[in-house]
Amino acid sequence: MEQVIQILEKTTSPDKNELETALKYLEQAAQSNLPEYVKVLSDVLHHGRNSTVARMAAGIQLKNTLASNDPKVKVQYQQRWLAFPPDVRDYVKTNVLGALGTEQNRPSSAAQCVAYIALTEIPVGQWPNLIDRLVTNVTTPGATDMTKESTLEAIGYICQDIEPEAIAAQSNNILTAIVHGMKRDEPNDHVRLAATTALLNSLEFTRQNFERDAERHFIMQVVCEATQSTNTQIKVAALQCLVKIMSLYYQYMEHYMGPALFAITLEAMKSEIDEVALQGIEFWSNVCDEEVDLAIEASEAAELGRPPERTSRFYAKGALQYLVPVLMMTLSKQEEADDDDEWNPCKAAGVCIMLLATCTEDDIVPHVLPFVKENIKHQNWRLRDAAIMAFGSILEGPDPTNLKPMVEQAMPTLIEALNDESVVVRDTTAWTLGRVCELIPDAACNDTYLKLLLEALVHSLKGEPRVASNVCWALSSLAEAAYEQADTGDGDGEPPTYCLSAFFDPLVDVLLQTTDRADGNQCNLRNAAYEALMELMKNSPHDCYPTVQKTTMIILERLQQVLHMETQVQSHSDRVQVNDIQSLLCATLQSVLRKVTPEDAPKISDPIMAALLQMFQTSQGKSGGVQEDALLAVSTLVEVLGQNFLKYMEAFKPYLCLGLRNVDDYTVCAAAVGVTGDICRGLGDKVEPFCDELMSMLVENLGNNSVHRNVKPAILSVFGDMALALGPKFTKYLEVVLQMLHQASQAQVDRSDFDMLDYLNELRETCLEAYTGIVQGLKGDGPNPKQEVQLLRTHVPHMITFITSVAADEEKSDPVVASSAGLIGDLCSVFGADMLQLVETDPIGNLLIQGRRSKTSKTKTLAMWATKEIRRLKSNNST
Repeated sequence: MEQVIQILEKTTSPDKNELETALKYLEQAAQSNLPEYVKVLSDVLHHGRNSTVARMAAGIQLKNTLASNDPKVKVQYQQRWLAFPPDVRDYVKTNVLGALGTEQNRPSSAAQCVAYIALTEIPVGQWPNLIDRLVTNVTTPGATDMTKESTLEAIGYICQDIEPEAIAAQSNNILTAIVHGMKRDEPNDHVRLAATTALLNSLEFTRQNFERDAERHFIMQVVCEATQSTNTQIKVAALQCLVKIMSLYYQYMEHYMGPALFAITLEAMKSEIDEVALQGIEFWSNVCDEEVDLAIEASEAAELGRPPERTSRFYAKGALQYLVPVLMMTLSKQEEADDDDEWNPCKAAGVCIMLLATCTEDDIVPHVLPFVKENIKHQNWRLRDAAIMAFGSILEGPDPTNLKPMVEQAMPTLIEALNDESVVVRDTTAWTLGRVCELIPDAACNDTYLKLLLEALVHSLKGEPRVASNVCWALSSLAEAAYEQADTGDGDGEPPTYCLSAFFDPLVDVLLQTTDRADGNQCNLRNAAYEALMELMKNSPHDCYPTVQKTTMIILERLQQVLHMETQVQSHSDRVQVNDIQSLLCATLQSVLRKVTPEDAPKISDPIMAALLQMFQTSQGKSGGVQEDALLAVSTLVEVLGQNFLKYMEAFKPYLCLGLRNVDDYTVCAAAVGVTGDICRGLGDKVEPFCDELMSMLVENLGNNSVHRNVKPAILSVFGDMALALGPKFTKYLEVVLQMLHQASQAQVDRSDFDMLDYLNELRETCLEAYTGIVQGLKGDGPNPKQEVQLLRTHVPHMITFITSVAADEEKSDPVVASSAGLIGDLCSVFGADMLQLVETDPIGNLLIQGRRSKTSKTKTLAMWATKEIRRLKSNNST
């Protein structure tokens, strides 16, 4: 034991050799006999006579045998612990529980060890008496402060990481201990802080307690009292509890808002202590988030003609007159050398005003406008900046038609402020003008201000990176707004000209210069400049096409230069920078290629494809991001070349196959699957020689559990693309693909997980798209369906069963409704009257009604068409 204690003490040694020797010894001890090793560690932690350093080190090493940041390793460690003999586990548990309250250090190592064992055992029904034991530790008269504090820490750790349902039955006991430690008459601040933190971590599974008036009143009283503590940490933790309670239990807060919460949080917002002020502001930001959600729920319920399940109490609207003055003052507390990454009350106030504007809409304007008018030209730069920030923050939410005159009136002042002596004011002004271009574009895209605005923005592009970066964003928004505003003439195609045409070429030049700035890696400037360039290309009218052509060749030259630099890259930071530039150039290449005419595309495709192939060659084994970007660029090239891409297939196929096999980097794999679909669509039946190999890899990926689930829906979609490309020749793959689709159509997910519900909708949508592609491909383009489509006849009942199950699902997405309607229409047009008995059912009828009522034109059109097909069959059948 003495030797182990000495070794553990050396794990904190500043001597590198001593430290490495100690860690190696412990590693070998763990490998030779892990159960014995954890017992010894628990002994060292348990015995109070051992040094604080040894006990802390024993706690850390014991914790490391139970926990890992890697989720897979964590599960392995938990299974390994559960496989230990019961007597070993009981021995360790007795020791760590006995160590609670005996340590001199904070936070308690024993508390962490108790929690990690609990997180492993409680979910599988083990250690049933633990919570009772912890509650007793806290509530027994005469328990030492250290025992209460470390026990509450353990409860906090358990509550923070455990699944709520695993411990919900114990919530009363847990709350008893927590509230006992939080009470106003608890003399020890450490105990009170540990209890308040534990409450913060346990709020998710105390819903039943919040539903009962008496218990809720008591919890709220204790929390509100804790916000009045003179100890800043306790005050902040209690305010954090209020922030979270407002999100979780908004509907129960009316009783407390007037008498307590409003005053407590307003007072917190005014605090000179940043951590306190931040929580006060966060509380009202959360109120806004909740009330925006409730407004959406109310409008959805009104559309369906039913009352909403929950209603807004409009706290934000009622508090505007009190909140806005405090937020304005907070906005004016910014520092000149503000760190971008540091969250402070000034930044939080800006976000809160934006949320208030979204939530209260027009009501906020009269509260903010007087401050803006009074201070926008103030001699104190902080007040000028606060006024411009406040102005920019209220542009989203209120009615744009009401805001437009006010914004137009402010434009000369804002343009002038781009030359302000303060860099902070210039930065905020550039951001605000970006918001104007995005949200009230008519105030910028007009004869009065456009030329002045562009001159000021171009001048500011040469300024500090933080200012220039925001200018780039403003130019992106301006390009998009100008394009949307442009007159497209007869059709809905590309407009012949727009308000930026006269400035387009110099704007592109100055952005290209900005991408080359030596300080381009600061404040995301290089990325912002390339993104602005992409937006200008994407939103360019016909008369700017010569500049698009010129830019395409500049981007290609730059890509060739960067690829040439590949061989000279030495350091890791250089490698990262080269990869970033390659990615940006690939993305820019995509935006220019999309504007190149079908006549011009083949003239420039050879050098572009050569550069992309070189990228694949040099990126093997390096950044997945570079491979992904190159694949996306190939996708765009396929789009613009169509069947002319065929000549590159032999050279490109090895890299496409490598991408499809790259299951470790799913973004690369997904991009490769996307390219495969594009190639099928672009080459049509000329893709046939490559299909056996591609199909084999796609089917293998679908069945491979190592392939990320997000890749799989896209694979199903490619089946439909390939079927459309090959037509009747797809029959060789038909059985295996239909089997895969059958399996995918029966997928079920955890319905309490919104991400999984989204995934299920995506899977179903692509499944339906694949069926549609197969039906259309085998049917052919002619007036009469080809014979091969009859091979699907036996599968039709399953497709209808699938659509019926989708129809019955209340969580189905609009695209799923559209795809279902499209498939119904196709099946009816191919199989005729035989379909009537399958589709004339209530679920399918209701699905088509829902589709016809959709706000999305595609869904509406497909549902109308499917309905017409069914009616056509019925009328043919009755004659």
